[in-house]
Amino acid sequence: MISERYLNHPTFGMLYQVSTGNDGRDIYATLYAQKMFFLVEVRQREVVFEVIPYLDARNQSELNLQKARRNGSEELHKWENLFNQTFL
Repeated sequence: MISERYLNHPTFGMLYQVSTGNDGRDIYATLYAQKMFFLVEVRQREVVFEVIPYLDARNQSELNLQKARRNGSEELHKWENLFNQTFL
């Protein structure tokens, strides 16, 4: 089952998942402006937000797409759509 993931940032409001990241940290973007990107790590009792530049978020998303293509992931279509909506 493919689902969308959202988080609420205390200052910037709703964020949506753009891509999986490294070390258990995923990339999220602001829902409305789509101009701010965050590496988000969900820990047991806290959520850690780290602002990252647009190009870093795009690069990580491209790496995620390549990995999904290599592995024949059934979520490839989801990641391609998110990439196109967010970065193109």
